[in-house]
Amino acid sequence: MEVITGTASNLVAGVVGYLFQKVKRNFSYVCRYRRMVLVFEKKVETLKDKRDGVLLDVDAAEKNGENIYPEVNLWLAKADKMTGSELKEVKGLENEANNKCFIGLCPNFKARYRLSKKAEEEAAAVDELLQQGGFDKVSYRDVPRPILFVPPKDFEDFDSRRLMFNNIMEAVKDPNVNIIGVHGMPGVGKTTLVREVVRQVKEDKLFDSVVMAVVTHTPDVQKIQDQIADMLGLKFEEQSMIGRASRLCQRLMKENILVVLDDIWAKLDLMEVGIPLGDEDQGCTILLTSRDLNVLLKDMDAKKNFPIGVLEHEEAWHFFKKIMGDGVESSDLLPIATEVAKKCGGLPIAIRTLATFLKNEPPFVWEDALRQLSKPSSSNFKGVPATVYSTIEWSYDRLQSEEHKQTFLLCSVMGHNASLDLLLVFAMGLGLFRGVSTIKETRNKLLTVVSHLKASCLLLDGCTNLHFDMHDLISDVAKSIASKGNPVFDLRRKHDLNDWPDDETMKECDKIICIGMSELPDQLKCPKLTFLCMGSEDPRMKIPTTFFKETKNLKVLYLVGISLPSSISLLGNLRVLRLVNCVLGDIALIGELKNLEILNIVSSDIEMLPKEIGQLTKLKRLDLRGCSKLKRIPPGVLCKLSRLEELYMDISFVEWVAEGHSSLQSNSSLAELKALSCLTALEIHISNAKIIPKDFSFEKLQRYIIFIGEASHWDWNWGWVNEYSRTLKLNLQTSISFLNNEVRVLLKKAENLYIDEVKGVEILLHELEVGNYFQKLKNLHIQNGEMVQYILKESDAVQKIEFLQLESLTLQGLPNLISFCSKNEGSTSISLQDIALFKQKVFKHIFSSSSACIFIIQLRKSLSN
Repeated sequence: MEVITGTASNLVAGVVGYLFQKVKRNFSYVCRYRRMVLVFEKKVETLKDKRDGVLLDVDAAEKNGENIYPEVNLWLAKADKMTGSELKEVKGLENEANNKCFIGLCPNFKARYRLSKKAEEEAAAVDELLQQGGFDKVSYRDVPRPILFVPPKDFEDFDSRRLMFNNIMEAVKDPNVNIIGVHGMPGVGKTTLVREVVRQVKEDKLFDSVVMAVVTHTPDVQKIQDQIADMLGLKFEEQSMIGRASRLCQRLMKENILVVLDDIWAKLDLMEVGIPLGDEDQGCTILLTSRDLNVLLKDMDAKKNFPIGVLEHEEAWHFFKKIMGDGVESSDLLPIATEVAKKCGGLPIAIRTLATFLKNEPPFVWEDALRQLSKPSSSNFKGVPATVYSTIEWSYDRLQSEEHKQTFLLCSVMGHNASLDLLLVFAMGLGLFRGVSTIKETRNKLLTVVSHLKASCLLLDGCTNLHFDMHDLISDVAKSIASKGNPVFDLRRKHDLNDWPDDETMKECDKIICIGMSELPDQLKCPKLTFLCMGSEDPRMKIPTTFFKETKNLKVLYLVGISLPSSISLLGNLRVLRLVNCVLGDIALIGELKNLEILNIVSSDIEMLPKEIGQLTKLKRLDLRGCSKLKRIPPGVLCKLSRLEELYMDISFVEWVAEGHSSLQSNSSLAELKALSCLTALEIHISNAKIIPKDFSFEKLQRYIIFIGEASHWDWNWGWVNEYSRTLKLNLQTSISFLNNEVRVLLKKAENLYIDEVKGVEILLHELEVGNYFQKLKNLHIQNGEMVQYILKESDAVQKIEFLQLESLTLQGLPNLISFCSKNEGSTSISLQDIALFKQKVFKHIFSSSSACIFIIQLRKSLSN
């Protein structure tokens, strides 16, 4: 009985104790509600700081074209909810708890308890979020889709090609074969066939990834590595070749990858590049193309090799007829046409070139072509039949002018995917075009000639509209043609003086391209030399002081990684001087080159532009892009360049002073540019809009990239915008209404408009700002406007605006944006190919349901939040 009584007593005591603790704890919730809320609010502030830091990383990653990890976006959503709706709910409970009940006579214990309990739970949730938010990385890079697909017009499904194609596909599928070779003469279609293999491999999903690199006869290991890495989305952090190769090898071993190496001329050390070899579980499958079977067999140890021969007679005629049109078979030209087609030797590139030239030509042109093709060129051109050489040479001879011919020959020495802008510089320096006096006229003439050469199939499109390309065979024929009259010495690999031609050959030399030299002769005895391009990777390389003593006819000098010698002052006929990645000290000697028309100092180590540059009174173009150490341009230098038409400085120089504040020891002011009456192209960074002179006119500018504002806030990427001829970037830190009339002139003509950090406005471009703007606009990027609710205010003036040329719209960092236009009746038409909407927290009606804005959308990208 006593035991039972004792047990009951203990049980009662335990229950009473439990109930007491519970009541005590609940009572503490009521008493300590203010403290609970204060603790929660402090933790929310910490979470806000953490979230803002993550958002900075996210924004930086998005600007770099990277993708955000899903868990990061999920964490941000939870953090936004906690700092938004959850905080608001706690605030609501706090208001309720502060209200007394029973006619204001008694505290609201129930509300205080709910508030305290909620604050405690949410504080714990905040702690968990803070712990989860320690991200090492917030983003990953998308693997760019390789541009390896062959346009339908390029691959012809001939029977002979189809059989070889099937054989190569079988070899690619064979796990016991790791190196496959495809060989044949230049112009036979090796690359086209291999790209069709790549297309089929990707369609059948035989490999996880496919990468391709062009090797050429002068292989550059770093360039090959970069081509492969770009397709894999790999970014090298290592500087050494060995380190880069190791990184690439590790990446290639992670997947089953097909590596295509196009146009191999000699042994290539795959391990030096970083391409792993081994069994099917450790190495890549490698597909090679080469002109030489021995290179594939002996040097590259290809397990299976496939010859690509010329087209059969019927296939060649079918291809020729396809270009000419079926009508050729029913015309009087049929006998001549069949004979002409035979002269192409079954080589697709020759057929395409010749047929394109002869299409729609009268019979006498056909007869003359057949006559000349019946007497093949005597040129000794290794690996190509004389008749095939003659077809391309005949096309060259039929070019409509000497300007076309010289431009074609110049293109042949510029390599693959060459820059049109660099071609313009060279063409001006060599004086290829007559009857033109300005850079604009020369550019128009050059683009016309290039379009004619493309139409004749002697040139190809490049990777962008700012580049061009040339088939290897046509390039080789062009160099052979050039060597008959104006010899070109082209050496683009590491070499020494033993590789240079003899003195007699050098005396006749017109152009020299010499990259990777380890030493130079004391004197270059080339009295006829007009074009010299030299580059070295050795920082100790010096040009001898007497080097230019016998090259006084030189018109174009292009140096990469080499310092200027004092003997440059002897080059009185020099018209173009281009210095890239050069360590430059005092370059005052350049001022003695009185005939200089183009001066490019790009990505070079230069701190001050010497006052002697002002002596270059014939200068038409000054390019100082990428010179990050340039801090001083003395006053009075730029204003003396009275013939200057183009000035390119990007963000290299920002030390402009206000008008009237310059002195002998200070910098130039923008007012000096007012004296440049010929200026039509300008690329410049102005850190403060207030230093733009009131009477400064941008009206004459036809091409410009102008950035106004602080550069440190956002990494403005200048590279890709060059496809737009008129770009304006504004980082104002204030309302856009403060823009002066000079800047508004630029705004009216802009094709590419960036607006960043606009403060204090709800309508970004108010009706007073609109007028006749945006008629030429192709790309609009707006970001970081905390108060912005609308981009445009709908009104009678705005109703007349049509963004019919707009191709791309990006809106980012506009948390309170409601709609593009405010909701009044009207119609603003926007035709878009590309829309990107980044991280809009409140984005109710970007495409308003009212008739205020009518959007015609052609999506090229998927929308993001």
